[in-house]
Amino acid sequence: MTLALDAAAQDLLFRAAHTANAFTDEPVSDEQVQAIYDLVKYAPTAFNSTPLRVVLVRSEEARERLVSHMAEGNRPKTRTAPLVAILATDNEFHEELPHLMPHFPQAKDLFFSERPAREGSAALNGALQAGYFILGVRAAGLAAGPMTGFDFAGVQKEFLDDDHTPLMVINIGKPGVDASHPRSPRLAYDQVVTTV
Repeated sequence: MTLALDAAAQDLLFRAAHTANAFTDEPVSDEQVQAIYDLVKYAPTAFNSTPLRVVLVRSEEARERLVSHMAEGNRPKTRTAPLVAILATDNEFHEELPHLMPHFPQAKDLFFSERPAREGSAALNGALQAGYFILGVRAAGLAAGPMTGFDFAGVQKEFLDDDHTPLMVINIGKPGVDASHPRSPRLAYDQVVTTV
């Protein structure tokens, strides 16, 4: 069986895409980021909760503040990437549910009145949206370098607030020379999929 997506698009999004560790100095525009968002905003989330929030780090001052919280091995690439995005979850996402689910506005209080329930849902659904965000970056012809090697509490204090939890930091841009390691092995279909 063939896929509906043509081979070139499959390569762009999946087979030829790699996590980038080096980038050219070609800038990433606000228009590109807007186009990425306009595509990935359709990611599925429970109750259409869309808890993902994105902080774009553009200024040198903000970048140095972020670099100070990155793991040592992630500092050079974060310092030199054309654009860096902090992906976080909004643990107060439920306040938007009456707008996002007009056919079921009571979901806000029925399912998410308690903070632990919101945090768990935000983490799961935000991670799902983050995966779509990476695909959106690739669809724009850019490379993504997602990282979780950073001081989460430090990034939260520096760039967010108590209602937002960082998920990952993503370096974004055109891949540079030797931007990626060779492709590592993947598990075979029969190692992952079981039919019952």
